[in-house]
Amino acid sequence: MPSAVVLINCEIGKEQEVVDMVCSLGGVEKAYMVYGVYDLVAVVTAATLEGLEAILIQKVRPLPGVRSTMTLIISKDCTAAARQGQG
Repeated sequence: MPSAVVLINCEIGKEQEVVDMVCSLGGVEKAYMVYGVYDLVAVVTAATLEGLEAILIQKVRPLPGVRSTMTLIISKDCTAAARQGQG
């Protein structure tokens, strides 16, 4: 299942509104408000690469308050839970 980390820049003062909207979207596993170059980080998953693209282009990018996005397609997942199971 394709997943991506999406880095989002928001209009000033719109961060909370945008993170709330992003969290409510289907396919968004997690969303975080962060400090730094980007304002928000979201983890998005879909059944297909085309579905992932649709979420980003049709749902995330058009949200009011979103200025820009950068999408990082995940090629390999290595989580702490997976490492613990390998024991």
